[in-house]
Amino acid sequence: MPDLRLPLDRARMDRVRAALEGAGYTVGGVRALLGPVAGGALARDEIVPGLRAIAGGSPLEVLTRLFWLQVPVDAAPLEAASEAPGFVDDLVAAGLVERSGGEVRARLHVEPLESVVPEPPGAADGGGHAGYVVSDLKVRPGSGDVVAPDHVVGAGGASGNLARLVVHRAVDNALDLGTGCGVQAVHLARRGGARTVTATDVNPRALDLAAMSFALSGVEGAELLEGSFLEPVRDRRFDLIVSNPPFVVAPSGDRRFTYRESGMPGDDFCRRLVAEARGLLDDGGYCQLLANWLHVDGVPWDERVGAWAEESGCDAWVVQRDVQDPAEYAELWLRDSCEAGTPEYRTRYGAWLDHFERHGVTGVGFGWITLRRGGAERPAIRVEEIRHAVEQPVGAYAAAVLDGLAAAREFSTACGELGMKGAGAEPDAGALGAAMLRTAAGVVQEQIGPPGAEDPERIVLRQTERLRRAAGVGTIEAALAGVCDGTLPLAPLLDAIAQLTGTDPAQARAHAAAVLPELVADGFFELP
Repeated sequence: MPDLRLPLDRARMDRVRAALEGAGYTVGGVRALLGPVAGGALARDEIVPGLRAIAGGSPLEVLTRLFWLQVPVDAAPLEAASEAPGFVDDLVAAGLVERSGGEVRARLHVEPLESVVPEPPGAADGGGHAGYVVSDLKVRPGSGDVVAPDHVVGAGGASGNLARLVVHRAVDNALDLGTGCGVQAVHLARRGGARTVTATDVNPRALDLAAMSFALSGVEGAELLEGSFLEPVRDRRFDLIVSNPPFVVAPSGDRRFTYRESGMPGDDFCRRLVAEARGLLDDGGYCQLLANWLHVDGVPWDERVGAWAEESGCDAWVVQRDVQDPAEYAELWLRDSCEAGTPEYRTRYGAWLDHFERHGVTGVGFGWITLRRGGAERPAIRVEEIRHAVEQPVGAYAAAVLDGLAAAREFSTACGELGMKGAGAEPDAGALGAAMLRTAAGVVQEQIGPPGAEDPERIVLRQTERLRRAAGVGTIEAALAGVCDGTLPLAPLLDAIAQLTGTDPAQARAHAAAVLPELVADGFFELP
């Protein structure tokens, strides 16, 4: 690991940033330069197609070879990448590269970040560019290099998923817990999502690299605190907490890599963060994190993680996006640390499987958790699995999902399904009839059945936006979806539908009371 050059010379970092942006060293620029084949190979940590695709001497090609492919370049074309003289000297003085004769080699990985929030036409940076992050050089399979215990990773698929999840709302203060190289903090600061940003990490090297990321991205005033878990901010409150935590479930006591393993048993880090986040949130504040959770034999995973949400005391939306069996999980993280093919591979693989067998682990789930500190006596909680593609960025509507869960709870109470009437009570048709709903934007109806049949075998409501759910419904719900605009109570609408379908009005209301709360929770209907 190279020694870092701190404190930073901000004027020098400003000159470096200007040169990188002037050369078009952005995600969009590199993507266009590489093309789909070389870009796809690089995503798999294969650089040969990239070397073939960018053999020229343009500033963008030279910078991409140096910082993204991590191969030495000649000093002369690198110097020419900036209109201002002394570019190579600035890079060397900042500790980003080292020079030997006429050759320059990267000491750290400098990569551009792509904005996850759509920007208006004519944005100052052209739109789509969020800044830069500085991390340790990538350790690629077959390189012979090893991952150091304090290795700091750059931006990746997980950090991109979290950035797209974060709610789109301006806040006074945000906390990036376990910031690593500062990806989330840069996103928050650059898109104007937070007036002040605090970033913490247990790894002091990560904080040093995050400081470099902030400087290269033009982020001013971010606070950096060293410490484990929530300790550096126990007495603080935030409007927003984001975390891509060390969630990897490793064999007991294993903490070989600080960027991915906490040293806590099982999935306790994520459980404790969910349980304790409320104490660090202002009223109405959000905590959003990525997480792994164990699937334990004999215990439904949604009940296990649902208990975390219940303990949090917050409105909660938990989504499982993927599940891996124990062998897949061990293989994933052994590849991540480039240990495949090493003498220790089988031993470490076996230790992982032994650990899972001892604890009855049948799989490991991966997903996201969004918490919101509200004032309701009974928080709205939903734990679900969504494997299909959803509209991105999720942060554009994550708050609306929680609003929908709260609305469904309110609507269900009005229907007599919750509250004083107790479980199993008959729906209160009067309360239901006074309620009003509107069909959510982007909902379409599909009818399935033999061609020419008078009645469909199945009716499906489908969302073309946001979570893109589909729900099989009956004729009453389908008819309501066609007429609910939030201006009329349900009573006359249901009476009219009952008359048209030959249904007893009382039965129509009872049916609606039974099925509509779930459709509200799913986002097919909204309270006006």
